Amino acid sequence: MQLIDIDKARYRKHLNIVIVGFISSLLVMSLLFGTILISWFSNVSEVNALVEAATDVITDGVKAEPETNFKYNLLGVILALLGNAAILHSIKNSEFFKEVYYVWQVKQLQNLVYRKLKKIKLAAKEGEENALIILSFYYQSQIQIYNLDDNTITLSSIEQHLQKVNDMIATSHLTIDAAQFEKSLLASY
Repeated sequence: MQLIDIDKARYRKHLNIVIVGFISSLLVMSLLFGTILISWFSNVSEVNALVEAATDVITDGVKAEPETNFKYNLLGVILALLGNAAILHSIKNSEFFKEVYYVWQVKQLQNLVYRKLKKIKLAAKEGEENALIILSFYYQSQIQIYNLDDNTITLSSIEQHLQKVNDMIATSHLTIDAAQFEKSLLASY
């Protein structure tokens, strides 16, 4: 994957719009789907009438509890999540969503690398070219994402890790760039 320059202000603005839109639509769609499912399938009003008529009836010392609409509300939330996922999937290639989707993809790749980081670092110490390519991409992408997300607390340690990788690359007399990274390189670790 190629690292691209992102306008931080535009990215943050679009990310905030996506987050607020997702939460708002999740809330509205959950209520809407829950209400529709309850109106179509629930018989709670009938059960409540029977329970109110028999409030003095106690079976085995325990009062009968009325049926709830929890399962319909839960199904409404699940349908809302699926609806939002479909909407996000349909707009993922739009110009508005471009930066947000790119950062999401990079974070996914970082997660894949992180899961295999111990093995990759061992291979890099032995001068393995693919491991050095992966580490170069990993640390450069972390620096970019951390700057975009204003997560600068550990940025200096990441820059030190990148410098160590660059030193290993120079020691091995290799010409390596993060642009050489491909997801398929992770398969061997």
